[in-house]
Amino acid sequence: MLTRSSIKSWYLVHKWTSLICTAFMLLLCLTGLPLIFSDEIDRALGYSMAPPDLPETAKRADLDAIISAAKTRRPGDAVQFIVADPDEPDLWFVRMAESVAAAKPSAFYAFDARTGDYLYQYPLDQGVMNIVLRLHVDMFAGLWGTLFLGLMGLLLVASLVSGVVLYGPFMRKLAFGTVRREQSARLKWLDLHNLLGIATLVWFLVVGATGVINTLATPIFGQWQSGELAEMIAPYRTMPPVQELGSVQKALDAVRTVAPDMSLSFMAFPGNGFAGPRHFVAFMQGNSPLTSKLLKPVLIDAQTGLAIETRELPWYVTALLISKPLHFGDYGGLPLKIIWALLDLLSIAVLGSGLYLWLKKTQCIN
Repeated sequence: MLTRSSIKSWYLVHKWTSLICTAFMLLLCLTGLPLIFSDEIDRALGYSMAPPDLPETAKRADLDAIISAAKTRRPGDAVQFIVADPDEPDLWFVRMAESVAAAKPSAFYAFDARTGDYLYQYPLDQGVMNIVLRLHVDMFAGLWGTLFLGLMGLLLVASLVSGVVLYGPFMRKLAFGTVRREQSARLKWLDLHNLLGIATLVWFLVVGATGVINTLATPIFGQWQSGELAEMIAPYRTMPPVQELGSVQKALDAVRTVAPDMSLSFMAFPGNGFAGPRHFVAFMQGNSPLTSKLLKPVLIDAQTGLAIETRELPWYVTALLISKPLHFGDYGGLPLKIIWALLDLLSIAVLGSGLYLWLKKTQCIN
């Protein structure tokens, strides 16, 4: 049983955590809404396209030829990653940059995985969706902006927990779902705020908590690179960097023999932060709904194309990988995206009604 003083303390926690984070949470909910449908919007705007319809075949284009075609388009740049998309198995993506270790890409090409034909170049840092993404991820403030939004996410979690604690004492004299329409506008909005808040609680808590984890992606991968990846390549540290790459297709074939029940998510090239100076690192993913979100790195000699070592990712990277689909709702196709969008709209109503209640109370006091 909560005492009067403890209720007051929880109320102050709920009030101030909500007030501090509400504007930023509204920004994230508003920008998150179109991002739920980013694939569909990209298709509608012509930024991406489905591969052409061809007769069903198991034949796949040679990966070395695709890489050569990408280099021909930007001869002064380096290939950083080969990327696959489980939702588009007939596409290969090639990410290029001014150097293999560069932080920003210079091009992102799509090729037909069956024929090797060039299909399109995804526009980088262009268009309204890029603005929406940057606002959602870091508010155009880089890593510090991302970490700041993570702090706001923690305040949101505190606000939700304190709201649950207060829900019982404040609503004990009313039936669940009661909205006092005949009372003042402020009481009606208070009832709606409480009802929508408790209805969206679990979803909002999951999205908020996973959002906080996602803001830590850069330090999490940085820890993995300086720890587990450094251990994998430590025996080869004294050897000179590779001067001429061997066959990427041979490397991929070798990986598939090591992980036959998995498919490639992406492959980092030597000199990249996700690989060593003499090695490719292929990140393999499973084929079940859960394991398709997890990755297993495989170290490959960049000259011989032989798979050398594989190991599981540490728990903190696994937590990040699991949090991403939970945050964006992109693991259940269009129906789940629609559900995520509806819950997002309800959350906007919760945040907006909370802000309205505070403004009305301030006006009454004044």
